[in-house]
Amino acid sequence: MFYRILYVLPKNLVSYLFGLFAQCSYPSFFIKKIISFFARLYKINLTEAEKPLADYKTLNDFFTRKLKSGARPLQAGVVHPADAVLTQMGPIHEGTLIQAKGKTYFLKDFLQIDHLYERFSNGYFFTYYLCPTDYHRVHAPVDGFVTHVNYIPGSLWPVNAWSTSSILELFCKNERVVSVIETPQGYCALVMVGATNVGKITLSWDPNICSNSFWNRTPISKKLNPPPAIQKGQEFGTFHMGSTVIMVYEKSFFKEGAQFQHGAVQIGQSLLK
Repeated sequence: MFYRILYVLPKNLVSYLFGLFAQCSYPSFFIKKIISFFARLYKINLTEAEKPLADYKTLNDFFTRKLKSGARPLQAGVVHPADAVLTQMGPIHEGTLIQAKGKTYFLKDFLQIDHLYERFSNGYFFTYYLCPTDYHRVHAPVDGFVTHVNYIPGSLWPVNAWSTSSILELFCKNERVVSVIETPQGYCALVMVGATNVGKITLSWDPNICSNSFWNRTPISKKLNPPPAIQKGQEFGTFHMGSTVIMVYEKSFFKEGAQFQHGAVQIGQSLLK
């Protein structure tokens, strides 16, 4: 019954309103109770948080909390960009990615950056699902320069197991921000995908990009000149409620037969086994 409701629910509006609720300041005793309940409900590891629980003034402030310095040490090579579960990964076959068992979607529709399509069409992809328990800041998996950014307005379907196995081309339907990174190894794309109750997606290096704006849903596509430099492990962007990161890499990033980590991963851990 709940999933039937999703088809008619105004998901973008609901997400926008929930975002307002999460960002509102309430009397301190009330917001402390909300945050404490949220932390207990999702078993959040508070020992990693940058600040004590009492210092967070809104639910969004807590949800987008930073971690203590050194909480995510960097390993060698390409690293994971998020605390998440790797739900799908592998080679891209002729521009087609796996969404779930029996469901695929097209790279060209997903990225909407035509001039780089050939570079990625036989590369690799990695799908990271962030749940409410997770840290919700995304970090750069490589050193490089951000050359392009696309903001693609869209729907805000949930990105849970039911949705990925039921909604055709879900990741091409949902709102997303695509960032292309040029490195000595080739190009990669870091895609932050919105979902129900994601109030917004923001980028740490470009405050002008902000998704799920109620008033402005104009697509943005721009080549960055000069391209901002980023370092591996540097904060890249923030989900203001949980969602999905999809990384796309050129084939040149990995040797033939490379073995990758899977399951639950953390920022800074090596992508390779």
